[in-house]
Amino acid sequence: MPFPESAARQQLHARSIDYRGYERNDGMWDIEAHMKDTKTYEFRNDWRGEVQIGEPLHEMLLRVTIDDDFVIQDVVAITDNSPFEMCPNITPNYECLIGIRMEPGWRKAVRKKVGGTQGCTHLTELLFPMATVAMQTIWPIKSHRRKKSDSEIIKTKAKPIVINTCHAWATDSVIVKQNAPDYYSGD
Repeated sequence: MPFPESAARQQLHARSIDYRGYERNDGMWDIEAHMKDTKTYEFRNDWRGEVQIGEPLHEMLLRVTIDDDFVIQDVVAITDNSPFEMCPNITPNYECLIGIRMEPGWRKAVRKKVGGTQGCTHLTELLFPMATVAMQTIWPIKSHRRKKSDSEIIKTKAKPIVINTCHAWATDSVIVKQNAPDYYSGD
């Protein structure tokens, strides 16, 4: 469904973000993000000089390697384009995320380690959806391999990690009633 028509306007900025999930041959999983900001006009940057139309002002890449328990085993952060020469200097700090588990409280754990001056706003923001991308990468393929439907993998005695993460997975929703009845709290 498209947006309703807007007032006359001119595009000035574009941010593209791409996430991808990979299964590795060593049994680990790579979740990658690529973010790029461009402008529709030329402008001057004190460090880089003239930035041309479509040339990235920001371009960051992030790879998080996790195990089957969603525990981070490795992190690679790259800043290819930035407005300041010092921006790429913070990328090694992202290795401090090794050992953290993608679970409820993920965003808080990320902010504690690489929030504010301990990280880059853009790289840190790329981390937040990675837990969801990891789940969407891992659960369906494991389910498929077990010859079950995508929702069957969630029908387990262990509390699904998705409980209370959105309205569909609220403990009183029909989705929880159908897929994780032990955790259903509705009527």
